[in-house]
Amino acid sequence: MSKINTGAYEPKRCWVGETQKICYATREEAEVAARVAEYDHAAPELTVYKCEYGDHWHLSSRS
Repeated sequence: MSKINTGAYEPKRCWVGETQKICYATREEAEVAARVAEYDHAAPELTVYKCEYGDHWHLSSRS
């Protein structure tokens, strides 16, 4: 069975505990995503952290 490409962007994700988190290649990319989420989607203040399972970054609503 082949996968249909809908043209929608699907970000890379990894498992952190029991949750799939979006992966950001750099700290700066994650920080920009956090500010966009706060501004565009009224998300709570988000922090960034380095993933302990790979060479990428994630967002967290916890400090």
